[in-house]
Amino acid sequence: MTRPTSSAPSQRMLRIGEQVRAALTQVLQRGEVRDDIIAATVISISEVRMSTDLKIATAYVTPLGVSDHSIVIQALNRHARFIRGRLGPQLRQMKYMPEVRFRDDTSFDNYKKIDELLRSPEVSRDLDGDNDEQ
Repeated sequence: MTRPTSSAPSQRMLRIGEQVRAALTQVLQRGEVRDDIIAATVISISEVRMSTDLKIATAYVTPLGVSDHSIVIQALNRHARFIRGRLGPQLRQMKYMPEVRFRDDTSFDNYKKIDELLRSPEVSRDLDGDNDEQ
């Protein structure tokens, strides 16, 4: 059987990533991690990407209401082994419990930059010129 040449995630990687995201959300909502920084912060997990062998889960998180995201990311990575242990009951169908890594989700910043560009006077002037020609 030949391997796919695409670097896109497989359906299985996407499904497991979503299950890990849901399990992480439950662990954080229940307040099982005893850390003042994590307890005082609302954390949004936007996506979990799985490695091809499903042994590493990279969780992209956005701490809400915090100006310095790196403090919260460091606190989450400090407690990653504990969090991994708490994922067990929700992910017992997996052969290996994935190692969890937390990264800052910068996609919202990218969306904001694109929105600002689209609303800039130069772009709106160009768009208005296209409507006049039609």
